[in-house]
Amino acid sequence: MKTFIKAFVLPAIFIMAVSSEATAQSRRSTATKKSEKTERTVKQTTVRRVPSTRVTYKKPTRKVVSVRSIPNRKVVKHKGQTYYYANNKFYTQSRGRFIVIAPKVGFRIKVLPAHYKKVRFNSGIYYNVDGTFYLEIDNEYEVVEPEIGTIVYELPDDFEKVTIDGLTYYEFGNILYEKIQVDGTRAYEVVGIIDME
Repeated sequence: MKTFIKAFVLPAIFIMAVSSEATAQSRRSTATKKSEKTERTVKQTTVRRVPSTRVTYKKPTRKVVSVRSIPNRKVVKHKGQTYYYANNKFYTQSRGRFIVIAPKVGFRIKVLPAHYKKVRFNSGIYYNVDGTFYLEIDNEYEVVEPEIGTIVYELPDDFEKVTIDGLTYYEFGNILYEKIQVDGTRAYEVVGIIDME
């Protein structure tokens, strides 16, 4: 009987113990992978580049704020146009007043405002300042369009709600965002760019 136990029962118990341990390890590794994965809730929409004729703004007109003077302004020339940079904002001049504008793609500044936020997407790092995205190029920071899929956790104060084909999005500086959830936190994903016609 002792020989039977040694020959058959002990090896069977050993095999069951090893297989249950392997199962437990595979369950643990699956749980670990799941906790490392970022959970995103997204409405499955594809927008990409949209002509401005398809975009409907919730408010038909926008309040334009202008000022008479800008102390300590810097002149920025871009494609033959003169713009002004001060207080972390770009301005254009019209009828003797200065109007805040979103900086155009290609603008460059030497120093980022202090309140920028780093936004990592794919292999690149954007610097987001009040809804404007910069990339570091040749020791300067150039205004660029963000890649589709880039996620931010705040929108600028003066964003606007728009509808495209009956769906609501958020717009700032011709960049379209969609509200999503990332690990239970509200976020905004870049889903498109408005092409001005």
